[in-house]
Amino acid sequence: MSNVTPIKKTVPADAVWLSEEETAARIPGMTVNNLKALRAKRQGPPFYKPTRAAVYKQSEVDAWVDAHRVETVQQ
Repeated sequence: MSNVTPIKKTVPADAVWLSEEETAARIPGMTVNNLKALRAKRQGPPFYKPTRAAVYKQSEVDAWVDAHRVETVQQ
């Protein structure tokens, strides 16, 4: 079967996974309920749902927070 394309992993094996609680604790001012509301609207950090529980990849949560940086004006 030389014409079969091997499956590529989309997530590195060394990824650090966070629960809802861990993710909310990592983002200042975030609560689990706010995280659930953002997820329901398909907003917020990217998430994965391999089972009933949603999980978050730490690097993607950090990138999402970094993407919301607000520049300030220096006087």
